[in-house]
Amino acid sequence: MEQSEISLRNASESARSETPLLRARNVSKAFGTVQALSDAEIDVYRGEIVALVGDNGAGKSTLIKVLSGAHRPDAGEIVVRGQPAAIHNPNDAFDHGIATVYQDLALLPTRDVVANLYVGRELSKNGILDRRRMTEEANRVVRQLKTNLPSVHTRVRHLSGGQRQAVAIARVVHFGAEILLLDEPTAALGVKEAHEMLTLIEHLKEQGKGIIVVSHNLAHVFRICDRITVLRHGRTVGTLIKEETDSTEVVRMITGADLL
Repeated sequence: MEQSEISLRNASESARSETPLLRARNVSKAFGTVQALSDAEIDVYRGEIVALVGDNGAGKSTLIKVLSGAHRPDAGEIVVRGQPAAIHNPNDAFDHGIATVYQDLALLPTRDVVANLYVGRELSKNGILDRRRMTEEANRVVRQLKTNLPSVHTRVRHLSGGQRQAVAIARVVHFGAEILLLDEPTAALGVKEAHEMLTLIEHLKEQGKGIIVVSHNLAHVFRICDRITVLRHGRTVGTLIKEETDSTEVVRMITGADLL
């Protein structure tokens, strides 16, 4: 890592004294002869939103999949709440409070919001599905996240793209996720729905969640994120504090123009 890159990273760390919720250091991952990640680094603190940006092929998705347990790194360390974490699969990640919401969402379109929140974790009473309790809990989490869902009894296929994103996020938050990895949460949304999704992410920050957002939309990044981590060719080239940078500098780092 170059000296300028180290300075960028240390500048962001010096502003914090507490332990990060999640820290990844020197993460490397290869697929055959393709080196997807080389000493990639990122961290996120409680009540913070960190953007993960970079050009196509920079390694953003691979790093997210390593953190979420979908890929096992070839090298590097993941530390959760100050303790080294062995994350070999998504269940391990969730046991550490890490949950990922991908663009494809993995929802059941023919089932309602309640069923989607509890899929695989249904509540029962005396061996019978406890629909009443699940409905009450679903309403509670929807109110807590301040979503604009019409009703928890609405089938997912009748929801908009932004509302479906809200259901997917509500599901992982309801079951204890403290560290959220959001993969392009506004990519397929219109202006109004993107605004609502960004507002929801800000509510999650207010609740003390640590959030990493993968995004190509720098306007959205500068609206909600506290820090911006830039990947280029699988390497972390710097982490910037939002108030101390602008989109021009971020683009220069993404493209490599900062080296000229």
